[in-house]
Amino acid sequence: MKLLTDITPLREIPAFRRLWIGSMLSGVGGAMTNFAMSLQVWDITHSTAAVGGLGVATLVPMLVIGLPGGTLADRVDRRKLVLVVTAGQTVVSGLLFAQAFVDLRSLWLLYALEAAASAGGALSQPARQTFIRALVPQQQLAAAMAVNRIIFQSMMIAGPALAGVVAAAFGVKGCFLLDAVSFAGSFYGVGRLPAMRPPKTANAKPERRGLALTGEGLSYIWRNRVLAGTFLADLNATFFGLPLALFPAINAQRFGGDPRILGLFTTAIGVGGMVTAVFSGPLRHMPRQGVAMLVTVSTWGVAFAVFAVAPWLWLTLLALGVAGAADSFTVVIRGVIVQTVTPDEFRGRVNAADWVVGAGGGQLGSLESGLLASVTSPEVSALAGGLLTIAGAVAIGATLPAFRGYRERREAAEPARPAASG
Repeated sequence: MKLLTDITPLREIPAFRRLWIGSMLSGVGGAMTNFAMSLQVWDITHSTAAVGGLGVATLVPMLVIGLPGGTLADRVDRRKLVLVVTAGQTVVSGLLFAQAFVDLRSLWLLYALEAAASAGGALSQPARQTFIRALVPQQQLAAAMAVNRIIFQSMMIAGPALAGVVAAAFGVKGCFLLDAVSFAGSFYGVGRLPAMRPPKTANAKPERRGLALTGEGLSYIWRNRVLAGTFLADLNATFFGLPLALFPAINAQRFGGDPRILGLFTTAIGVGGMVTAVFSGPLRHMPRQGVAMLVTVSTWGVAFAVFAVAPWLWLTLLALGVAGAADSFTVVIRGVIVQTVTPDEFRGRVNAADWVVGAGGGQLGSLESGLLASVTSPEVSALAGGLLTIAGAVAIGATLPAFRGYRERREAAEPARPAASG
């Protein structure tokens, strides 16, 4: 059994390769902005609740726009939609740089710009997540999802580490500027993709309104117990076991608030995830994917419980690395399940729900952990979240046997692949 990730999709599909490279560059810039936003809010307020408030600023547009954004992705050219939104996101990053350059120190302006960036992501991500399934054949889907996960892990490693160095040398304005420049990668990756027009079934009944189509997508997810279990397992992990809002406070208490060490927190998660993303070959042969996802979610919870009580830097980073390793497997498995189970006419809407759950759960969890820490302590909040993640995984496995017993449908039909120009 091969341990290394299969990079065949990168070798054989030029459009996927360009998308991968462009997403890598843009993702690193985005990670630098996420780091800089948390650090700037902490520097202004010294409040874990205020840092957690960034989660609210992200979550509200995500919930309001995310699901309708998936409906839109099922009705328009998905490539054009992503390009238009990317242009708007570039402007937002430029405004973040401007406010830091003039040192406005306005908490509400930061929240507003975070909300604008989140709104852009809510519109573009459901469409962007359909690209892989449109470009890659079924037999290479698991490999493509694993290779795509390397983007996120590289972002987790390079983004915070680079942001910590840049912030220490030039302030957070340097991070925002590099993020604005990095959007060139996104334009490169998406600009030469073939047209990604909606499936014909999505336009078969033009009289149906967007709200009805959105409701239809949610109803499909609820009826499909495998998808429901997948989303619940991920929401359980991100809501309870992702205490990003606590990182600045724990770093300040244990390690003197050095921004370089704060950068290592997220980098450690990225390094752990990179290891499992690179050595994800066995995932191609994993039959019980529902059980596997529950195990990796539980491992994630254990790791953050250890992080909460670790007294030494090496153990803190090791625990975060284990969390990242478990998360990488979780996301690849989740992605394969979602892309395999979902028919094309629902893919934009299901991917929207997938993105809202994956990203929104983390933002809501950031608020939850920050508020709990403000009335207890950062350590108690992180420990409780880890233990609740484990309990939630056990409960989901017990109540959703269809998800627990899910096996990948190897016979799934090939997608209709548009011509990928070289």
